[in-house]
Amino acid sequence: MVTITYVEPSGTRVEINVEDGWNLMQAAVTKGVDGIVAECGGSCVCATCHVYVDPERLAALPPPSEDELELLEDVKAERKPNSRLSCQIKANESLAGLVVTIPECQT
Repeated sequence: MVTITYVEPSGTRVEINVEDGWNLMQAAVTKGVDGIVAECGGSCVCATCHVYVDPERLAALPPPSEDELELLEDVKAERKPNSRLSCQIKANESLAGLVVTIPECQT
């Protein structure tokens, strides 16, 4: 289990202990984090779980798949170099202390 900090659109910081292997979207939805819509339930088809990953930790993540990159082209909030879909980030020990910021809009 690792602690991930989600910064909600309001600026509120929410720390969640995420089970290894869970994706960050699952944890956010389960714990009621504001701003993660997750319309597709984590199937990587909607981009409503868009987050900005702490740029200093971006290299710790596996690279995005072609499907994720395609979906990131159509996100509602500004796409940034550190934009990722939280459904595609699985928790593991290397992500302990990661901070992700949720954009103001998803849909």
